Amino acid sequence: MPTITLPDGTTRSFDRPVTVMELAQSIGPGLAKATLAGRVDDVLVDASHLLEHDAAVKLVTDRDADGLEILRHSCAHLMAQAVKALYPEAQVTIGPVIEDGFYYDFAYTRQFTPDDLVAIEQKMEQLAAQDQQVTRSVMVREEAIGFFRRMGEDYKAQIIEDIPAHEPLSLYQQGEFIDLCRGPHVPATGKLKGGFKLMKLAGAYWRGDSRNAMLQRIYGTCWANKKDLAAYLHRLEEAEKRDHRRIGKQLGLFHTQEEAPGMVFWHDHGWRIYQQVEQYIRQVLREHDYQEVRTPQVVDRSLWERSGHWEKFSHMMFTTESESRNYAVKPMNCPCHVQIFNQGLKSYRDLPLRIAEFGSCHRNEPSGTLHGLMRVRSFTQDDAHIFCTEDQIQAEVAQFIELLYGVYRDFGFTEVLIKLSTRPAQRVGSDEIWDKAEHALEQALNTKGLPWDLQPGEGAFYGPKIEFSLKDCIGRVWQCGTIQVDFNMPGRLGASYIAEDGSKKTPVMLHRAILGSLERFIGILIEEYAGRFPLWLAPVQAVVLNITERQAGYIEAVAESLRKQGLRVNFDLRNEKISFKIREHTLARVPYLLVAGDREVSENTVAVRTQAGADLGSMSIDAFAERIRAEIAGRGRSVLEE
Repeated sequence: MPTITLPDGTTRSFDRPVTVMELAQSIGPGLAKATLAGRVDDVLVDASHLLEHDAAVKLVTDRDADGLEILRHSCAHLMAQAVKALYPEAQVTIGPVIEDGFYYDFAYTRQFTPDDLVAIEQKMEQLAAQDQQVTRSVMVREEAIGFFRRMGEDYKAQIIEDIPAHEPLSLYQQGEFIDLCRGPHVPATGKLKGGFKLMKLAGAYWRGDSRNAMLQRIYGTCWANKKDLAAYLHRLEEAEKRDHRRIGKQLGLFHTQEEAPGMVFWHDHGWRIYQQVEQYIRQVLREHDYQEVRTPQVVDRSLWERSGHWEKFSHMMFTTESESRNYAVKPMNCPCHVQIFNQGLKSYRDLPLRIAEFGSCHRNEPSGTLHGLMRVRSFTQDDAHIFCTEDQIQAEVAQFIELLYGVYRDFGFTEVLIKLSTRPAQRVGSDEIWDKAEHALEQALNTKGLPWDLQPGEGAFYGPKIEFSLKDCIGRVWQCGTIQVDFNMPGRLGASYIAEDGSKKTPVMLHRAILGSLERFIGILIEEYAGRFPLWLAPVQAVVLNITERQAGYIEAVAESLRKQGLRVNFDLRNEKISFKIREHTLARVPYLLVAGDREVSENTVAVRTQAGADLGSMSIDAFAERIRAEIAGRGRSVLEE
């Protein structure tokens, strides 16, 4: 009879086989009510799963990541059940879980409308309120094909036909609705009450192939409770307000157009931000002993073949031809940096050698994935490669982590999520080298006392990597920085150095980036700050405004004085009411507004207002310049009294 070991190490013994739900009930009614499923010997199972042998069991509730995924998967089935109840002729196809929710694709004779979504959601609520039991059954493949054909579910039958013969399949039923699914699912539809909402309609080709029929996709979101759902919908509202494309147009920062898909037209104010970001990173690199280089945009195909990129990446490359030679527009900088390393004999004394480039790269991303600054075809990486010995890996990684955290703090990001990706099944290099590289990355993280998650098997084919992701002010996560250990490319491209014992050795190559691409990072900044940039990044740091024509000369002199001190200052002499001008420049997200009337002219001062509307009173020009320089130097870290 089974003895069950719980996550806290305690055990429970039973004189007969029990289900996961019965185990929960034996612990307490509250836990039983919350239980959605179980993890038995690290395998996720339904609450109805029978425990017949000794096992380690974790009860899964909506507080667990597994539980939330089960809720979302079950909600997809609930939506399909509602659609079939309202529109019996609709055929169901696939309905997977996605980030923050789920979708289901349907084949139906007419287009669904927003009114249909309302009706479907209402039907889902009714079905959830009925608390229908969700039951699992098993059917062999051949029987399942006939079963779904008789139901008129031809798409579902096609899915089953691709499954190996005689393989048993699991089916889940709730009420009259039955669907093919691996599961697990919630025990009853009542577990789904209140935490879901249907979001939008879209088209999707059957099996993602444009040669196949067009289906209708309904997207939904699902959360553990109404509170979490409301918080998510609020985040979506905030995200829409902060959309970098809308703010970029409103503030005149950049635009894109069809004649250059996936490529950015930077306007003056946007390019000022770009330059501030680039110059800041450039200064950081100088302080950390990087050499900045520049490499060609177009390189012969043979280099990409030798580096291994052509085999794995050629479909993403833009290519051209000249004088019977084939070239590729570079999609990354690393092979070119090896060429710089290879110039001249290198000694172990030259290592580590850190080579950085603001490299302009091009990748032929599918047009459907392009998204403002976040996904482009032409971009600039704050890319660098560190050539070092195996013994130097840990120290270089530790130094890079310190550099990266300092940069993120300066841009206002304090919450960084870290993942360590280890060796994949298909890889190059010996296990001994992989052991050393993975240990070096892990030790560097642990020495810094940083929390991190493991991603087994997610490393690159040439080496393990650490990924650094930023969490923004509304909880979204953006993967930006990375450092990767590469034992492969230096050897493929003939890189070597003379070791201390006089032997010739191949250096290790660390690929690393802090921001990722400048375009994407600026898009993240626009959304993080909703266009209200920290003073040091703001394209215009202050605008000087006159009240009447009498102050025009003084206004121009003040602006010129501040410009000579290196500040980005404009003036506005339009014949408009001062309240109108203040409102307009406030909407333009200018950090400081400097107003001068007759009194300010006579006292050689300006009245200072912040973008937030705070009145800082009158200041001399020098006092204001000192204030603004201190704020810029602090990069927003120091809070000035207002």
